Amino acid sequence: MKILLTGALLSLTFSLNAQTPQPVPLARGNTPGEPHHHLKIENEYVRAYYVEVPPHQATQLHQHDHDYIYVSLGTADVVNAILNKPEIHLQLKDGETHFTRGGFAHIARNLADTPFRNVTIELLKSQGDAHNLCAQVMMSDPPGRCDKLVEPEVALEPQFDTAGCRLEVWKVSPRTDVTLYANKKAHLIVVLDSEIRVAEKGKPLKTLHEGEMIWTDAATDAQLTNEKSKTGSFLNITLKDTAAP
Repeated sequence: MKILLTGALLSLTFSLNAQTPQPVPLARGNTPGEPHHHLKIENEYVRAYYVEVPPHQATQLHQHDHDYIYVSLGTADVVNAILNKPEIHLQLKDGETHFTRGGFAHIARNLADTPFRNVTIELLKSQGDAHNLCAQVMMSDPPGRCDKLVEPEVALEPQFDTAGCRLEVWKVSPRTDVTLYANKKAHLIVVLDSEIRVAEKGKPLKTLHEGEMIWTDAATDAQLTNEKSKTGSFLNITLKDTAAP
């Protein structure tokens, strides 16, 4: 009887493990991945995704191998179900931004009656030490030193800093131009609540709306114009380990 019972328990354990789905990767190159993550920008430094989960639906169990930054587009009410860990209920504000270390798999379940939308930016280079500045981007630590730059038509608020990148929020007055100087560093721009026209030398003008993003060269300055009649904002992520030829 004891041998039969042990065999039954082993069989049950095997059955439960077999039913646990394997995490799917995120899309890269021409290889598809978790279907709610739409790859928009990919290079040797970042993979940037627009994410949208319909009301009361969930992502597939998917793997994050790299550290990443995500910013919520609109308010969100979600459950973060990390494999082999307790679930976490998150209620996010519009524009709320967080940094997460990679090396885990999870499911994001949308509890709301509206779509859960965000931009997720995987950082493909080692980020090393990280610390908060004006915002609690890394949720395990409080905000840190906050040196804001406020001018009549532009406000710059540093949010977060690592060995590999720096995250800032820029707020720009209506119909105002600002120049993002390359200084031998590349930038990833994510529009939050504006309509931003981007002009780079030798490239066609491009207009970005909420949730859209663009990579700017380490060798070329970019002129950004807030085209709306109200103050607009965007995220600027400076990649420290990029360099112009």
